[in-house]
Amino acid sequence: MNIVVIGAGYAGTVAANRLHKKVPDARITVVNPRGDFIERVRLHEQVAGSGTAARPLTEMLTAGIALETASVDKIGDGDVTLDNGRILTFDHAILAAGSIADPLPGAIPVGVWEGAEQARAALEALPANGIVTVIGGGPTGIEITAEIAEARPDLRVRLVSDTVAPALSAGAQRHIRHTLARLNVEIVADQITEIDGTTLRLGSGTELDSDLTLWAIISAVPELAARSGLAVDADGRALVDANLRSRTDPRIFVVGDCAAVPGMRMACATAAPQGAHAADTLADMIKGRALRPFSMGYGGVGLSLGRRDGLMQTTDRADNAGRLFLGGRITAFAKERVNRYAAYASRTGNSVWLSGPAQ
Repeated sequence: MNIVVIGAGYAGTVAANRLHKKVPDARITVVNPRGDFIERVRLHEQVAGSGTAARPLTEMLTAGIALETASVDKIGDGDVTLDNGRILTFDHAILAAGSIADPLPGAIPVGVWEGAEQARAALEALPANGIVTVIGGGPTGIEITAEIAEARPDLRVRLVSDTVAPALSAGAQRHIRHTLARLNVEIVADQITEIDGTTLRLGSGTELDSDLTLWAIISAVPELAARSGLAVDADGRALVDANLRSRTDPRIFVVGDCAAVPGMRMACATAAPQGAHAADTLADMIKGRALRPFSMGYGGVGLSLGRRDGLMQTTDRADNAGRLFLGGRITAFAKERVNRYAAYASRTGNSVWLSGPAQ
């Protein structure tokens, strides 16, 4: 039994490690473009130099799981073609290719590893009083902005976005704005339409100077699923059935950011349960057991706001924000524990989650 896992982020590593325990006789190969596991929830630390987001995959994958360091050109009928010319055959595959950034020319995408490393080097070289502009008012943009402002108080840091944390409660939004103000972050409620060197042109017609412009929006997925002939939605995410199997080829599971699962947001909190469910379902298929549809509910969302502050927002299982939130040092501690659990789940395959909202 040959199983190929494409992608070694949260979803892929959880799936591979969990499968190894449940189907020990299977030959599992993980394909990833680099030899490191990237903790995307720590990329803001990588950029600011306050932490690291990479650890060797050899430390994350259970002994016995093969690692192929390569990119995938195409998934075919029972085979995976790599960019190094190798072809891996599979009985089953798990596509966990994650998501990518699609920045404006002139901006560095900080939600992916390569961009985070480029941004870190550029930030280190930036002299005092340099201007850093972060584009995007979602979790990635907020965390990057706060981390840089705290680590480099000698810089001028601004956040440009129409809205800031629009999915959170009004109280949580006020806490975020208060924290960013305390860190001397300027918030510009606008959109950047063009980047011309160090000049940013906004939708309102205003122009701003910026020595370093960072793109903190993750909204795209790799073209691998579409290029391989799998059915995808308008955003390029692979269409899946109730068990997270491709509607085109039921031998292929699709999990994480590149899967079109209604009601799911891009997050490690989503990816790990989907990877675990795919492993459980595949094990059940191999053993001839009845299959259970994927069901997952949310309980909250957490943000880092530098090393000494954070935010925890409660949500219902459908991911709608509640009124209750917590902020401050204890929340920063709690968010760190959440980040550590995400890495632990990936390394061990031991992921747990809430069931989905009542239909």
